[in-house]
This record gives sequence, structure tokens and C-alpha cells, in this order.
Amino acid sequence: MRTKQVNLLITLVAVALFSFSCFCIYKITQTNNRLINCRNHILEFKENMLHLRNKTEKNSQEMMKVLNRIKYEITKRENLSGNLVAQKADILNKNETVSNTFEDLKFFFPHIRKEGRIYPDVIIGKGKTGVSFALGISTVNRGNYSYLKQTLTSVVSRMTLSEEKDSVVIVSVADSNEDYLHSVVKMITRKFKRQVRSGSLEVISIPAFLYSSMLNAKHLAEASQKLASWQTKQVLDFCILMLYAQPKAKYYLQLEDDIIAKEMYFTKITDFVGNISSNNWFFIEFSMLGFMGKLFRSEDLTHFVRFFLMFYKEKPIDWLLNDIFQVKVCDTGEDLGNCIKRKKQIRIRYKPSLFQHVGIHSSFPGKEQCEKDVYY
Repeated sequence: MRTKQVNLLITLVAVALFSFSCFCIYKITQTNNRLINCRNHILEFKENMLHLRNKTEKNSQEMMKVLNRIKYEITKRENLSGNLVAQKADILNKNETVSNTFEDLKFFFPHIRKEGRIYPDVIIGKGKTGVSFALGISTVNRGNYSYLKQTLTSVVSRMTLSEEKDSVVIVSVADSNEDYLHSVVKMITRKFKRQVRSGSLEVISIPAFLYSSMLNAKHLAEASQKLASWQTKQVLDFCILMLYAQPKAKYYLQLEDDIIAKEMYFTKITDFVGNISSNNWFFIEFSMLGFMGKLFRSEDLTHFVRFFLMFYKEKPIDWLLNDIFQVKVCDTGEDLGNCIKRKKQIRIRYKPSLFQHVGIHSSFPGKEQCEKDVYY
């Protein structure tokens, strides 16, 4: 009996040991599986991290390429801007010839007769032609004072899109200071991107060789000589701008770089010109001040320019504008009343004025000009 109990006890112990062994094996196996799974997860994580790092490096390389491209474009533009004055105007095809009117400058200025092609440097422009109106603005450096941005904003923003499409605004930088030219180009390309892209806004620069050394006021001692030189240069500035604008449009509107325009000024000009019954008019005044706000037929510009160039050393350009009527309209010994009456028929004045002079600091150094158009 005791032997059976011992055997039973041994059997139970053996079964218990076997079960415990199986349990231990199961646990060990399960732990190994978990370790294997854990290792696999670690390997997978490392693989993902490696993939992510490679992808990040690739993205970083792509980003560096983009940044380098941007830097290249910026440098390219800066270099382009830095050599603006050196770029020769070339909006005409090589097979085309410059108009005889521009070549006429050689007759009035012997010092440029040895020059080849006479033409302004076109800094910004797409050669827009065939429009109804060209608006010319001549600008020079006024030191710490500038009204050009205000002027352009007023002139451009008060056009409709269709009016903008049918016109071209030309800014002529008549200054040898390259820094000023660069500042004008920078301001226009940033502020008036749409107009630049469409070709409705151009910037030209007048080459220094077009002016003789006698116009350099820096070498003149007396204030009166400097003023005379400044006025002489101003006449030439306007003439060159008018010649450049002539083939672009049917009409030419002369503005200045320190004015503002009234709301809907362009619509009013278009309507007024379209409703004039007589075709005899010589020019229309949309401002009573100086030479600004004067509208010419482009076909007549050659006559005006040649007259201005004949007497450019004698008087300011607005005085010459009066003289040309005296020469063309009034006969020697004629009654003054009859002459004035005929003048009014071909020199038309629009009221109220559409442009106002806002500049205080003149383009002539040290001079202040506070004159206002009382009809504005």
C-alpha cells in the first residue's frame, strides 16, 4: 500500500515537473517570440528612420537647389540693374533704321555727329506701339526729395484697364546719376508690376553723350549760368522724350514728375478729344501751368521739336511754346486782337485743369517751386 502511494506521489511529481517544464518552455518560447518581434520592430524602426533621413537629405538637396536658383536669379537681376546704363537701347530690329527725326539731332549738335545710332537707352520696355495715347514723364534726381512714385501712382491708378491697354506711360530718366536710375527702376518694377509686364509702362535713359559738356552746370560759377544751363538741358530732355514717344501713339501727353491727376482724367481727355469738331487745333492744354498737361498730335511733334531745338538756348520750353504760335499764327503788322482770336482756335484750353503741380523742391538745386494751378 505504501509502495503504491509512493509510486503515485512520484507520478504526480513527474507530471507536475513535466507540466512545469512545458510551461517554462512555453514562456521561454513566448518571450523569445516577443524578443524577436521586438527586434523586428527595432530593425523596422531603424529602416524607417534611415529612409526618412535619406528622404530628408534628398529634400534638403532639392531645397538647396531651389535656394541656389533663387540666389542666381537675384544675382542676375542685380547684375542687370548694375549695368543698366551700359545697356544700349535695342527695341528696333537690326534691319530697321532709326527715324530721320532722331538723326536730325546731329544737325543741331555737332558734337554727336561722329556717333552712330542716336537713340535713348531702353531700360524697361516691350516696344508697345499702335496705341491712342503716349504719356511722357521726364525725371531727374532731386536729392532727398522725390515725387515720382506719387505721380505714377496717380497717373496709372486713375486709368481703367481698357485705357491702360490703349496707352503707354514713358518715364525718361534724364540724369547721369546711375544710383538714381537704379532707384527709379527698382521702385517701378516693384510698385507697377502689371504695367511693366504688359508693356504699358516704360523706362528710358538718355545717354550722357547727347548733352554737350557746356551743359554741365557743375563747372559754371555764377548762379545765373547754372540756371540757364538747367533750362537748356530741360528743353533737350523734353525734345528727346517727345521724339521717342512719337511713333508709339496717335496723341502725346506731356506730364512732369511732380504732379497728380484728377479722378477719371484719362476718360475726360479721351471724351474731350473725341468731341472736338475742328481738326485745326495745334495742342490742347489740360493744365495751365508751364509745359505739363499739354496734349499734341504725334504727327505734329516733329514741328515742335525742331522749333524747340532751334532756340533751346534762348528760353524755357513753355516760353518757346508761346513763341511758336506767334511765328505760325500771327502775321507781321497784324492787329493783335485778330492774332489772339486765331490762337484760341488752335490752342484749346480745357477747364477745370486735370493736373496739379505738387512738387515744392525743384529739380534745379536749391530752388523751391510752390506754384499751383488755380483752375484745378
